[in-house]
Amino acid sequence: MDLSRFAGRLRGELAAITRFAGEDVQRVAESLAEALDSSTRLVLLDVLSAAATDITARLSDTVVEVRLADGEPTFVVMTAPPEAEYEGPPAAAGDAEEPGTARLTLRMPDSLKARVEAAAARDGVSVNTWLVRAASHSLETPPRGRQTTGRWGPGQRITGFARS
Repeated sequence: MDLSRFAGRLRGELAAITRFAGEDVQRVAESLAEALDSSTRLVLLDVLSAAATDITARLSDTVVEVRLADGEPTFVVMTAPPEAEYEGPPAAAGDAEEPGTARLTLRMPDSLKARVEAAAARDGVSVNTWLVRAASHSLETPPRGRQTTGRWGPGQRITGFARS
């Protein structure tokens, strides 16, 4: 789905609203529309995600997800596992009282992204679900090889900077 079409329509609406204003107002409106382009796309993605969640909640054996491919959203429709009702990505341990989710931009090398996508496909889940599970597992599992005794025990942190 090409979000540019919808962002362009919003720009057109803003231009139509300001067409009777002076040139300075029109220039400001154009600048604002350009500056808001990425925010507009994020809001559209939120709407698509909310719609997919609502559709999934109304279907008994189908899961609808929104995935980004080359920066553009696509809908993926899958059959839900029969033994469990789809409830979205699993919550991380200890955050059951947190009501919402947070959006996070993650940058990673293309080679790692390809491996994550392959692992998610192998597990039959979305990349988002796979990453949430991996982060939860990583936080629940004690790190290997890290010494937790000694001068700086668990829960202590050193902050600052060093100059050489």
